[in-house]
Amino acid sequence: METVSLPDLGKATRLVIKIGSALLVDQDGLREDWLQGLAQDVAGLRARGTGVVIVSSGSIALGRRVLGLGTGALPLEQSQAAAAVGQIRLARAYEQVLGPHGVITAQVLVTLEDTADRRRYLNARATLETLMSLGSVPIVNENDTVATDEIRFGDNDRLAAQIAVTIGADQLVLLSDVDGLYTANPKTDSSARHLPVIAHITPEIEAMAGDPVSGLSKGGMKTKLLAAKTAIAAGCALAIADGFVSRPLSALQSGARSTWFLPEGDPQAARKRWIGAMKPRGELFVDAGAVTALRSGKSLLPAGITKIVGRFGRGEPVTIAGPDRVILGKGLVRYTAEEARLIAGHRSGEIEQILGYPGRAALIHRD
Repeated sequence: METVSLPDLGKATRLVIKIGSALLVDQDGLREDWLQGLAQDVAGLRARGTGVVIVSSGSIALGRRVLGLGTGALPLEQSQAAAAVGQIRLARAYEQVLGPHGVITAQVLVTLEDTADRRRYLNARATLETLMSLGSVPIVNENDTVATDEIRFGDNDRLAAQIAVTIGADQLVLLSDVDGLYTANPKTDSSARHLPVIAHITPEIEAMAGDPVSGLSKGGMKTKLLAAKTAIAAGCALAIADGFVSRPLSALQSGARSTWFLPEGDPQAARKRWIGAMKPRGELFVDAGAVTALRSGKSLLPAGITKIVGRFGRGEPVTIAGPDRVILGKGLVRYTAEEARLIAGHRSGEIEQILGYPGRAALIHRD
């Protein structure tokens, strides 16, 4: 394990950062100095071209203080009320610390249903992709104001992993009140040994997970391991790192103690394997020009379509065939079969006139 090359935070193409409640909020309120340091790290990553998404806890912790709800367990209605009050303050806090660095922030609230439902998942992914392409840093949180138990992630570790999969991130950092995975709980077992690298999550590794130790945090090591399973299966490396230090991302990049879970392949390869395993719902036939464009790594535009076979919905898999009927590949189509037939053979600039609303330029994106 000593010879394993650890992921380099500075080389991440897309990075998801999960911020635990205990890091952001203490008994005195928002930890503003810590947040300022985090903003410096995020701004530095953005300046190097890294796409960054922050999954942040803290809305309920902030809101309950304003509403005077104390520190004990809250009933659902009070949790949702606290989230509604705290979410405004949480979004404003990120805007205030990142704005001076020239970083635009955006708020994105999701529930488990938004990733389980295919159409809503695609909408969420498109929104996040667009925000990052415009240089913004999305601040994602579970929509606690409307989420009930049956539509909740329940913890932001797993939400962060799902967001990492959604955007094809190559690295995910869980900043928490622990500096990684140990063979036992180091707070109760002095013989516990720190594990810097995990190549495979085995039953023995899972048995080492303990329970949450913070009064503000819902997630424990068990939820972090579940998040790691999701992330590494999609080709995303995951780090569990101590977030209480000043400039935690800089510290991690400089070699601070942490646990890295190594990815199984790269995000795009994992995504393509997933698409390749799907049963196609239709077939698109393309002209010679589109064949050349696809083979050079470009997206498939409506202008190159000559024929459409089958019935399919937005986001469903279809095969792509050339003029000689030879299958070129498979992809997730961005229009329904009916819409695709209307815009087939037309330029992307004509889509709005044909469909009556602005559409996406590519019928199938190159990713």
